[in-house]
Amino acid sequence: GRNCSFLQEMDVIQKRDENCYCYVQNRTTHLQYVWSTLQVKVNSREMFRFEPISEKSNCRNSETVFEFAACAVQVFWKPETSTETSISIKQYGEDICFKIQPFKTELYTVSVNREMLDGKLLFLFVAGIFLFHFANSLSRSTKFFYLSGIILGLLAVLVFVLLSLKRFIPRHSTFWILMSGCWMSSLYFVYCFKENMQWLWSEHRNYLLGYFLAVGITSFATCYQHGPLTTELSITLFTWTLQLTAFVLIYCGVTIPQVAYAVIAVSLCSKGLHYPLGAACHIGRKMKNHFKSKKLVFKCLTEEEYREQGETETIRALEELRSFCRSPDFPSWLAVSKLQSPHRFAGFVLGSPHVSPAETKAHDEEYGIGSFFLEEQLFETRADSEQDDPANSIHEGDEEDEGEMHKQISFPYATELL
Repeated sequence: GRNCSFLQEMDVIQKRDENCYCYVQNRTTHLQYVWSTLQVKVNSREMFRFEPISEKSNCRNSETVFEFAACAVQVFWKPETSTETSISIKQYGEDICFKIQPFKTELYTVSVNREMLDGKLLFLFVAGIFLFHFANSLSRSTKFFYLSGIILGLLAVLVFVLLSLKRFIPRHSTFWILMSGCWMSSLYFVYCFKENMQWLWSEHRNYLLGYFLAVGITSFATCYQHGPLTTELSITLFTWTLQLTAFVLIYCGVTIPQVAYAVIAVSLCSKGLHYPLGAACHIGRKMKNHFKSKKLVFKCLTEEEYREQGETETIRALEELRSFCRSPDFPSWLAVSKLQSPHRFAGFVLGSPHVSPAETKAHDEEYGIGSFFLEEQLFETRADSEQDDPANSIHEGDEEDEGEMHKQISFPYATELL
């Protein structure tokens, strides 16, 4: 990198000859750049070769698996040839160096611009958070199972084919060796596809759409034939796979690795504290309902409810009265000396009805169905409705009814018990 030109933000460089360029990362951490990237664009009228420069020592000194995989892919990656290319540089990633080799002495332009909010990074971060917290429910969803199968078939077709043929592989060791190779190959193809996505879409759009359609339909048909997951073991493994994928998305969705580690740690702690927090919230709601003042609720009763409640309360009150009369504290001799019918009182205390059969019969004859009182009320109502002046008739009928009520209504239950 000693003979390379160093790039800075807002640089615009124009040259004609072959040259290499490097961007040295700023080691000072600023949280406002957590989703910020630098966009380096190279434009020319003629074809040029874009070649990333990476030393072999960088691969041996990689701090994470993702850095090692990216470095290993770049070793086998062939230089790109085009008239326009762009790279996205994370704010706190590794130093980036690349070489521009024009085929003709034509002017090319290298520009550096900052994008404060990269939509791709933000989408990956939010998708990772969502996938981690809803992995348990998504792993039990049939629709998400089919969607995951289609995505796996499109991005890692070799892995999908190997999973479909797992039943024909007798030894588990052979299966996992093949799975490792398929995953490495799939990561390489995904990296190649990501780097050439714009060129493939502009030059070979029909082939790209045909691939998506054919592989998508085949993947869905294979998943539909095998059916969704049913055993708890397979669902648990699928949940763990989704959570690991969520961690990868969270790590790739921010430019500061320390922020990614902190978010992953908080997510794990929140998952572990789910049950204690749920229990604490439940206890808090119980305590709040216990100490909260209860508001009086008034309810209007129907005629049937009013009658049933009256009978129930009357029976309960009579039982309380019997219990009190049987208690040792009740002055029985004083009460008997003041009663007109001591035998009837004794029968009531022993469980006899508080109303005699004669009083019940008299009440039914007076107020029951077919009684004189009911017939008189019906005839008076009919006569009132046939009069010429409805308002006067109703008023007079009400006065007559009120007078008759005072004259004719008797209260057989008012018979003195004591």
